Formats: sequence, structure tokens, C-alpha cells
Amino acid sequence: MDFKQLTALVTVSDVGSVTKAARLLHVVQPAVSRHIRSLEEEVGVPLFERTRQGMTLTPAGEILTERARRALLELERARAEIRPDRGPVQGIVTIGLLESTVEILAAPLLESVARQHPGVELRLLSAFSGHLQQWLDDGDVDMTLLYNLESTPSIFVTPLLHESLWAVAPPGAALGADALTWKHVAEQPLVLPVGGHGLRVLIDEALHITDVEPTVVCQTNSMLLQKRLVASGSGWSVLPAAGVAGDVASGRLNGGPLTEPEVSRTVVLALQRSGRVPAAVQVVATELVRAARRLVKDGGWPTARAVERSD
Repeated sequence: MDFKQLTALVTVSDVGSVTKAARLLHVVQPAVSRHIRSLEEEVGVPLFERTRQGMTLTPAGEILTERARRALLELERARAEIRPDRGPVQGIVTIGLLESTVEILAAPLLESVARQHPGVELRLLSAFSGHLQQWLDDGDVDMTLLYNLESTPSIFVTPLLHESLWAVAPPGAALGADALTWKHVAEQPLVLPVGGHGLRVLIDEALHITDVEPTVVCQTNSMLLQKRLVASGSGWSVLPAAGVAGDVASGRLNGGPLTEPEVSRTVVLALQRSGRVPAAVQVVATELVRAARRLVKDGGWPTARAVERSD
């Protein structure tokens, strides 16, 4: 296998067409077809199903494409790191952001990195904590935000802040003095993260002590869908402050910090311990920590409290 073959494989899988891939790669169509055919001969199985609608990956093609995408990314990172220019830090850094933090953290982080390190290109991926940790373990991200995680032999963790969980209600809901307790929330129809998710574990633990059997009308792995369902009146939810405070302030949702008991999560920055940490990853990690702590200090991260060394 060579670089051109792997690039052709990934590009065709992305666009679903040899013709479109050739156009993107600035080569003739037969060259792309030849690369794909050579790969299939080498691995001994078809990589694509060829239909009138285009090229679709076979199960074997999906496996090889996933590995090829990773290999190409590592080569791209290496090329950026070993350029002969000894000037400012350069490179590509892939960051995992908790879905609930994207709206408040992505823009300040991008602005800070662009200003301090213009030679660094950011790639931002968002998901729930479980997926992000898996991506870090697999090497798909250089660093990621997680929560309620301590350092391990394979992962180095920097605690950033403690953040409250909020009750989230439809915009017209009347929130009296007792409305933001876990007991009151447990009495509402609920739209929650899917079972087994880290946030769902915190929610289930808090609901358990209310002695009220909750009615879960929907489970989803999308925070955006949770908020839309709540806004439409389908039920209530529980989400981190960073993900909903702006919606509450604008009137799209109603809600606030939960009490009885107060439940919070600790947001951390995690990096792999293995191998050399590229300079670009080091500087971006520093900027991310600074951006998060600046948001807490300036009140841009609602109800959050910065983690002190004594914590």
C-alpha cells in the first residue's frame, strides 16, 4: 500500500464517486480506479460495492478506510512537525469537546490559538464523554475534555472546573420555589441521555434517592435533540450548565441549578501519556486550559467553579 492508494480510498469513501474523487485529487479518473483496484487485489476482497448510485464501502472497506484515515492523519501531523522552518510552532491538533461545552468554549479557544499560534490548525470534534474517551484511547484525538475522571497509567488528566447540573423545562413552565429540586424533576416526563452514558449515571443516582419512579419518555445521544424536545413541551431534562444557560437566558428554555441534592461534575482535560507530545499539542493544551479558566473567572461558564490546587 502507498500514500496515493490510501488517499484515493479515503476520498472515494467520502464522496461516493470515483469521478468526484478524481476531481478533488486533481488526477484523471482511471488513476483513482487503478489505485482502488490495486488495493482490492492486495487485500484480496472488494472494498466497494459499485452501484448506479455510486460507490459504497463494504464491511472490509470500512475497516481499511478507518485505518487508512488514521495513517494519513499521522503522516500529515508528522509532515507539519518536521518542516524545516524553525519559527513558530506548527502542526495539526485534534481536540475532543464535550457536546455541552461547544457553544461557550469553541470560539474563544479558536480565537486564542489563532492569535498566539497562527501556524497551528485545529480540528474540533464533539460528542458525549464516553465517545470522547474512546477516541482518545484510539488516538483519534490528541486531547479531549472529559468529566469525573482521574489520571491513569495511560491518561494524564488536568482538572479544570466543577459545574452544576441544571433542571431544564419548557419555556412556559412555572418554576416555583420547589421546582428545581430533584424530587420535582422526577415527577415530570423526562427526556434523558441514553442509558450507560456518564451524565445519565449521575442523573440516575440523584433520581434514585428521591423515592419517585421517573417516567422517561425518550432517551437520546444528542444534546441538541434533548433541548428541542424539551422546548416543544415533550418533557423535562437534566443537562450541564454550559449547555443550557444561554437557552435559559434567551427564553428558549426554562430552568436553573438543581438542589436537594446539589449535583456537579468535574470537567477535566485528558491527554495520552504514551509517546512524545508534539509542541503543537502542548501549546494548544495550554490555551485550552487558559480559555476554560478565563470563562469561569469572567462568568462566561455559568455556575462553574475553577478547580484549585487544594481540590
